[in-house]
Amino acid sequence: MKKIPDKDILIFKSCLVSGEYPGVESSTKYLFDKLGVEYVLDDRQSCCTGLGYYFDLFDQFSTTALAARNFAIAREIEHKNIVTLCATCYAILKKACNILNENDTVRNRINQIFKDSKMDHMEYSPGDFDSHSNIFHAAEILWNKTAEIKEIPKIDLSDFKIASHHACHYCKVHYKEETIGNMRNPMIIEELAKTCGVETVDWYDHKRTTCGAGFRQRFANLDLSLAVTADKLVSLQENDVDILLHMCPNCQMQFDRYQPVIEKNLNTKFDLVHLNIAQFLALAMGADPYKVVGIQTHTVPLDDILERIKQASPVVI
Repeated sequence: MKKIPDKDILIFKSCLVSGEYPGVESSTKYLFDKLGVEYVLDDRQSCCTGLGYYFDLFDQFSTTALAARNFAIAREIEHKNIVTLCATCYAILKKACNILNENDTVRNRINQIFKDSKMDHMEYSPGDFDSHSNIFHAAEILWNKTAEIKEIPKIDLSDFKIASHHACHYCKVHYKEETIGNMRNPMIIEELAKTCGVETVDWYDHKRTTCGAGFRQRFANLDLSLAVTADKLVSLQENDVDILLHMCPNCQMQFDRYQPVIEKNLNTKFDLVHLNIAQFLALAMGADPYKVVGIQTHTVPLDDILERIKQASPVVI
């Protein structure tokens, strides 16, 4: 089991989180503050290039060079534990880190670019970062604090039925010695949800299926993309799920933004709410639904869920 830090953390900002669900970032910071996790953010950090990379707009070299620059910023501010809010950032950074450590040709080319650009301070040396011990997903930091989370007073959410959607780029890319729990049936989101005393659906049909977005598939093969998403939504409906928990903003977009479209196509109503695991935990701890959790940015409204939360018991430990 890898050692998970709670200090010297650089929260790696996500373009999809910032642009689509900023409440994921504010919820994560809210939780880290409550749990005593030491972290910083840095405005100099650039995008991981994930969207462009998986659209074949960025090649691997350009992506790796940008990662080296971001690693240099983390090294400079002495916060070398990079924690991502997005599973794609997680996968991209791990791969780039491995390339920089193992491929002398690529690393030397990138370092020469830094030198030619008078940015020698950003030069990357083998072993500066380790993909196993320096790059994490925010859900892993929270999972490492489950004992502390259980002790924090929370709203009683035991009446909600919860299921998870684990991101492909977390549990299907760098899975060897990386994915917490069983990589064939990851349970990190379920274990976090259980700290709130909620019932979780440990297994449902299509649990391991992709969200259907596939980056380009959403645009190049929309019908196929939404058919995959619909299969999963139907299965969740059959299990009477109230809330689907996510760990990737792209997955959350696919289910939340396109759920009304799929409802119209299938002439049905799912009434399924979508939240990042950090948003869910923040709500359970009493965070402001708008100022912290950012529910106003969601397509599927949370009005009914919030009403049920208001009627729930004040706290449960």
